[in-house]
Amino acid sequence: AAKPRFDGEWVKLNQLCTKGRSALRQKDLTNDGPYAVYGASGIVGSIPTFQNDIRYVAVVKDGAGVGRASLCSANTSVLGTMQALIPVEEVSPEYLLHLIRAMRLGDGFSGSTIPHIYFKDYGQRLVRRVSMVDQGHIVDTLGSIERQMDIARGQLTKLDDFVKSRFAEMFGDAGWPVATVGSLAVDVRYGTSKKASDCGEYVYLRMNNMTDDGRLDLDDVKRIDLNGPELEKCRVVDGDLLFNRTNSREKVGKTVVFHEREPMVIAGYIIRVRLGDRVRPDFLATYMNLPTTKAMLRSIAKGAVHQANINSRELSAIEVPVPPMELQDRFLSFVAEADKSRFIVQQQIEKLQMLYDSLAQEYFS
Repeated sequence: AAKPRFDGEWVKLNQLCTKGRSALRQKDLTNDGPYAVYGASGIVGSIPTFQNDIRYVAVVKDGAGVGRASLCSANTSVLGTMQALIPVEEVSPEYLLHLIRAMRLGDGFSGSTIPHIYFKDYGQRLVRRVSMVDQGHIVDTLGSIERQMDIARGQLTKLDDFVKSRFAEMFGDAGWPVATVGSLAVDVRYGTSKKASDCGEYVYLRMNNMTDDGRLDLDDVKRIDLNGPELEKCRVVDGDLLFNRTNSREKVGKTVVFHEREPMVIAGYIIRVRLGDRVRPDFLATYMNLPTTKAMLRSIAKGAVHQANINSRELSAIEVPVPPMELQDRFLSFVAEADKSRFIVQQQIEKLQMLYDSLAQEYFS
């Protein structure tokens, strides 16, 4: 469709918003007050007071997810890893949110250093100030696209829940033989502790490349050069089960089956499990990613909240049901059909994101 142009004067970003306070630490959260505190993942706790009395935009200013923006409610606060941007009069918080997202503040960071963005720098960038009426048109259009993407993401969640429900229906409480992961495996190995870089012969898989729902995410990868015995120890090939042994207590135990054609290398925070002929890797991965199994993994993980660990011995001792291969294959055929639907929905999300980016470029550049 034709993309409307919105005229307006060019001003610095710091003329549309001011910098709010953001000095709270995680340990400052008392969780005994009515006022929410936002972190990178949303509301992370509460305190008896608040920093910002109107709705505003919060931007992740350092670490993972740097530059990601979200809209925050009035009478709330942000952690020190976030920057609160308070819209000035005649600037809609929703408009500011879409403007900040269009600026792509997190782009361009690479290497091993922790990324950090400063309002004193990006606040100097030129942006377009438009009327409140035009802001409303922009917010309505971009917000509509985002709502459609949220609906599609909800469909992905329902597909995942459907697969887990089918697993429980087929294999729950059926008295199947039980075996340990170690007895089903022919090889269990840790990854390498060598440092990766932005170049190298092999893709270097880290824990951020494993999603919570048991998929491989290759959008942000490092590379590494290895050879000889260490390469053989750390290399992963099609069918290998990957287990995230060290992470936060909430995420420890993420499990993925490697199905890429190109061999890759795993970091030391990951355990590679090669299975024998009694269990399909994808069947076992589904079991390991069930909510009940995740709860069990959290209970056996050792360490603090931010650094929980499950070693190879503990992983090998975990008991899993082993139904007949014919039944495992029947379940995996069902999963394959669900994945076809998932692929279609994912394509819809990608097209909607392309539309959002195209319109945002038109509106804000």
